[in-house]
Amino acid sequence: MDNKDTGSCCQPDSKADTDQFIRMIDLNRNSHAPVIRETTSTISFRDRSDHFLARLGVNRMGHIVEPGIYRQGNPDADSPVFVSANYTLSFDALRSSLDGIDCYILVIDTKGINVWCAAGKGTFGTAEIVYRIRWSGLSDIIKHRNIILPQLSAPGVSAHEVRRLSGFNVEYGPVRARDLPEYLKTHTATPEMRRVRFTFRERLVLTPIELTHIVLPTLIAALILYLLAGPFAAFIAILIAFTGAVLFPVLYPFIPTQDFSTKGLILGAIVTIPFAATIAAGSELLLWERIVAVLTTFLLTASVTAYLALNFTGCTTHTSRTGVKKEIFRYVPLMALMAVTGMLLLIILGITRLMEVI
Repeated sequence: MDNKDTGSCCQPDSKADTDQFIRMIDLNRNSHAPVIRETTSTISFRDRSDHFLARLGVNRMGHIVEPGIYRQGNPDADSPVFVSANYTLSFDALRSSLDGIDCYILVIDTKGINVWCAAGKGTFGTAEIVYRIRWSGLSDIIKHRNIILPQLSAPGVSAHEVRRLSGFNVEYGPVRARDLPEYLKTHTATPEMRRVRFTFRERLVLTPIELTHIVLPTLIAALILYLLAGPFAAFIAILIAFTGAVLFPVLYPFIPTQDFSTKGLILGAIVTIPFAATIAAGSELLLWERIVAVLTTFLLTASVTAYLALNFTGCTTHTSRTGVKKEIFRYVPLMALMAVTGMLLLIILGITRLMEVI
């Protein structure tokens, strides 16, 4: 991975900015003995309840760990130091993987965001790591000058800047925390440890939070469509949400093209086919009404599914900031045009049906 700063607004963009940031730390730092908190590798029922709520998106920014230095087991001055985001799922995944290993965990303030996303946003970055090293008094706790970071933090961290500003060497551990015990035997990651996977289970576990975000908009859309075009249209609205939030993550690797947006457009078009066939075969509508209804179904289904698919870029490491920006500028205008056109056609169709009833 490329070990450079992300240049986001949350992180200094240059060496001079970083130096000034660190000088501000020194000026405002209180003189105090290092405060070391205790932790264990045990995941309690309370922890699992927190994980469950986090997966549902409940109190999204409330699943945080207090930044600082933590002791697990009975570490000494030569014990390894791991760096973690202060998102509970990230912290718990790390500590539970270190069962039986005496170590320190330096928790930095990523604003309750996981490692990968925090690295992209700049909160898991060079300045924050240096700040926490100095503020926690880590130099007074250990003899060595090595810290082990998760591999997925690399896009937000400049290793040579961390060394220059703090004197600590950055070592990137494996992608998955569960590989750390094996990694620590040689401090060398195998190709498999470096490989980023996005398995069916990992994709499926993300669907609850995706559904949570769209439940209310989906219900509102379904109600409007029910009033305009009847129960069939309302059902399509619910199916669109299910397609984008559940079917897309599940079928993601099997849909051709690289862009998330085009994957969503393709999936939306495929889902439209049985409904389009049902509408086209209907006898209660005039020919032009059937054509408009089929076109409306395609435009709305494909555009909304594509939008939800684009939103899924934040859940996977298969994307980059530049890639997401390109997709936004390239496809969002098309999605908007399709959605607006579909809504206008739906309104026209609804008004026509209403006039026929009157």
